[in-house]
Formats: sequence, structure tokens, C-alpha cells
Amino acid sequence: MMIQLVYVSSAKKLLSEEELLTLLEQSRANNEKSGVTGMLLYQDGNFMQVLEGEEAVVKEINAKISADPRHYQVITLLQRNIKKREFPEWSMGFRNLSDLNPEDYPGYTEVLRTGLLPEAFRENPDFAHRMLVNFCQTR
Repeated sequence: MMIQLVYVSSAKKLLSEEELLTLLEQSRANNEKSGVTGMLLYQDGNFMQVLEGEEAVVKEINAKISADPRHYQVITLLQRNIKKREFPEWSMGFRNLSDLNPEDYPGYTEVLRTGLLPEAFRENPDFAHRMLVNFCQTR
């Protein structure tokens, strides 16, 4: 069974562009090997990611992320069964939202001002999902 899992987390320290690229290269290689697809958003030390693939594999990756000492406050917002992938062409799509002008993104202005914090999505995890889809489509 395939699942889609969306989580948010915070980095213990802000990542440089080089550190982000290294993280992406490793994630893309690992995800491709594991048959996992998804999208990662990063903003000023906070992450939001969607992972798609076989349930056991996605849960294993999520457990590794949760145990990664570079992260804290890893919170799963959404987990659901899927029949079809929404990000089939991305072993790991990526958008760095740190330099975006929040005013240019109606509907996301407030969350872009405050960051990808769990509080912004806890009450409405579908908002997190829509945000990932939207930023994937507006590359």
C-alpha cells in the first residue's frame, strides 16, 4: 500500500546553501533507491516535506528523519493512503522559500511571514498539502 506523509521540522541551526544542496543530493539519491517521491520546502531553518511511496519505506524514512540530530520538533501533519503519486517525477523536489516576498503569494502570506511552523498547519493539515502542491507547480 502506498502512503503520503507530510511533516514539518526545524533544523538545529540555519543551513547554508551548500549544506542544503548536500542534504538534497543525499535525499534524492536515497529516495530514488527506495522508490520514494516528494517535495521539500525550506524557510529560515524550518522544513515541510511530503513523502510518497510504499508504507513501510516512507515510515522508515520518517523514523530516520525524526532521529536525525540535525532536526527537532519533527511533527507529522498528515498521513494517508494513496492510489497515485502527486509528485511522481520528483525523487525530491525543492523550493527555498527564505527569500520570497510573502506579499507575492496570496493565501500563503501569513505562513511565509511566520515560517513553516507546526502551529500554522496543525488545525488544517490539508493547507500544508496544498502549499506543497502549489510551490511544486510554481517553480
